[in-house]
Amino acid sequence: MKVALVVDDEPLLRRQVAETLVNYGFDEILEAENGSQAVDIALSRKPLLIVMDVSMPVLDGIKAAEKIGKKAPTPIVLLTGTTDPETIERARLAGVMSYVVKPFRDEQLYPAVDLAIHHFVEVSTLRDEVAALKETLETRKTVERAKAALIRKGLSEPEAYRKIQKIAMDKRKSLKEVAEAILLMEG
Repeated sequence: MKVALVVDDEPLLRRQVAETLVNYGFDEILEAENGSQAVDIALSRKPLLIVMDVSMPVLDGIKAAEKIGKKAPTPIVLLTGTTDPETIERARLAGVMSYVVKPFRDEQLYPAVDLAIHHFVEVSTLRDEVAALKETLETRKTVERAKAALIRKGLSEPEAYRKIQKIAMDKRKSLKEVAEAILLMEG
């Protein structure tokens, strides 16, 4: 189910955005009238997309976007009449994916939504790849340290690596877990 959250203190604007998003293919539209409600709804319902105004009571859209991004990253499109460079920079730093200036037409919101969702997917994929690469690098460093410990005990480098591999297969553990155990025994 494709769920979107529309956040604006003006009910008519929320309705217009909601209708546009239904035409875009969203199944359910959640609504909030301020940034604080947006944060609560975003964290509990985890929508696929958030379209939010900047200037709202209680908590502005950029601060709400920042809070949401830290706890439940979601593509966010800001819909606002504010176009000064400082606001745009704050939005960028908060992780906002797109920016549409009011008053808007449906055909302006479609590309912003599409770009925000695709950009979010790309960024998320890159973050996952970076995390996987960091884990691979950590594993490699740990295995190298364990190999060095085994080499100090008289094994050759290929023998040390084969020993770590064999223990990992026999015990059904990862290379990193075996290497960590070897290092613990050394310490």
